[in-house]
Amino acid sequence: MDIDKKINGKELTITVEGRLDTITAPQLEAELKRSVGDTERLIFDLSSLEYISSAGLRVLLSAQKVMNRQGEMIVRNANEMVMEVFEITGFVDILNIES
Repeated sequence: MDIDKKINGKELTITVEGRLDTITAPQLEAELKRSVGDTERLIFDLSSLEYISSAGLRVLLSAQKVMNRQGEMIVRNANEMVMEVFEITGFVDILNIES
């Protein structure tokens, strides 16, 4: 998995590429802990995410809880497979998902 981050003022965009699973989720979680400090808007670009497991969902849920306190979180560009996981797990009701 590759993580690319761009900071624009208090907006942080994180692009995740590859697989977000049990092996790679701790890497994203650590990056978020380092980066979200005073972020008011967190954007996840998932256009290059091939797969997400329950471990990856847990990281997104944790980030959502943090951003509920300090701003907003948006998930963008999820492919059909990732969207299906969001739908099956009910994450479509929890996350702010844009196409």
